[in-house]
Amino acid sequence: MSVLAALIARDVRRAWAGGGVTLVVAFFLLVAILFPFAIGPDATLLARVGGGVIWAAALLAALLPVERLIAPDAEAGVLDQLAVRGMSMASVAAAKIVAHWLSFGPPVMLAAVIAAGLLGVAPSTLLAVELGLLIGTPGLAALAVATAALVAGVRGAGAVAGLVMLPLAVPLLIFGAGSIDGGAGAVKLLAAVSLVLLAGAPFVAGAAMRAAMD
Repeated sequence: MSVLAALIARDVRRAWAGGGVTLVVAFFLLVAILFPFAIGPDATLLARVGGGVIWAAALLAALLPVERLIAPDAEAGVLDQLAVRGMSMASVAAAKIVAHWLSFGPPVMLAAVIAAGLLGVAPSTLLAVELGLLIGTPGLAALAVATAALVAGVRGAGAVAGLVMLPLAVPLLIFGAGSIDGGAGAVKLLAAVSLVLLAGAPFVAGAAMRAAMD
């Protein structure tokens, strides 16, 4: 097994064994449950806004694991050991993006089925939401890893991560929610934003990790 594959397997195992996945899913469902209390019991309204609510819940849930993505490895010297072995920090960041998506994207997509049932979302709308999440959650995972690298070692990293990540995630939220009933054009825009984040995040995160080691 290559070093990067071992890193992906370790991060996925740590996320599942450490309860991080359960926390993300629980938070996602809690946000979806709280929205009806704010909007009211109008079933027609809930069904109409349900897709957008699921996207907002996914974005907020993506913030939870940010502090655990890079900082523990930086503090334990794992990143220094990988650098000594000649590993590029950009490739390490790419591996962490893959691992984070595997422990974030599929669980949220499964939880979206439960949230859709709670909100009364129609099956056809749920299919559009799931397609959007499949396309958009890799971009969210890339943004989370880049944010984690930028705030690693910063006091109050959780709050700072929110300030950094949420504004940058707005295009994903807009095009993700828009893709539900916006047709192929909105889906293409969502895919374009997600691809840009996937292409750029490893280099941003890698540069931040190298700077932290200097």
